[in-house]
Amino acid sequence: MNLNKVLLIGNLTRDPELRSLPSGAQVASFSVATNRVWKDQSGQKKDDTQFHNIVVFGKQAEIVAQYLKKGSSALIEGRIQNRSWDGPDGNKRYRTEIVAERVQFGPRRNDGQASSASQGQGAEGHEEGSKNEGVDTIEYPEDDINPDEIPF
Repeated sequence: MNLNKVLLIGNLTRDPELRSLPSGAQVASFSVATNRVWKDQSGQKKDDTQFHNIVVFGKQAEIVAQYLKKGSSALIEGRIQNRSWDGPDGNKRYRTEIVAERVQFGPRRNDGQASSASQGQGAEGHEEGSKNEGVDTIEYPEDDINPDEIPF
């Protein structure tokens, strides 16, 4: 059995670029950054950022181009694909990308501006501190976990 499946949650590093194929189908391309944070053996905090090229086709491409922008959070479900072509200088070029089968938008950031979706809601009694109302967040503890203390 073979499986080529990718799940990413990250932030867009640039606005999606929408193009049309000769067949008339729409294709959007953008990139997503994912971060990994860990502590090394000496206890120092390390950070690694990876950038992923994403391609999405059809109606979903139009929706992505319309609603997502640089900095937006998204969950991408798809497959890895490698492409190669001859560059203008005659050298072989390679690109690894994720062909998205499903794109789910993450929570919106207000950035001090009212979004069009929130403008339609009444502003009665809403304070500035309640921007994230209705957004589920997880508060992770700051405790360090020692693997030697795990009972199994």
